[in-house]
Amino acid sequence: MALMLMARDATVAICHAKTRDLAQFTMLADILVVAAGVPGLIVPQMVKTGAIVIDVGINRLPNGRITGDVDFEGVAQKASLITPVPGGVGPMTVTMLLENTIASAERAAARRGR
Repeated sequence: MALMLMARDATVAICHAKTRDLAQFTMLADILVVAAGVPGLIVPQMVKTGAIVIDVGINRLPNGRITGDVDFEGVAQKASLITPVPGGVGPMTVTMLLENTIASAERAAARRGR
């Protein structure tokens, strides 16, 4: 994702869940993509008002509930757009996996047909 954004001339900062003072980076983001595997890592105080938040994280809580890395209810009050978990980026991930699988199968079939 970082490389795709940079290819579109975006300035990208990559952080880790254990980055010291993580909020100083997240507060600057116009687009915040979160894929840390830490439920509720990003809370409203860490998000710029009007930001677009893409939550890629998927975590199963002890009670069996699935949640993302972002406090959805809180951050949704500040973000201009936010993806839900589940049901946000998951369907797009599956779509792209299928597209890539088909393309790979077509390339393999073309090589066999030579």
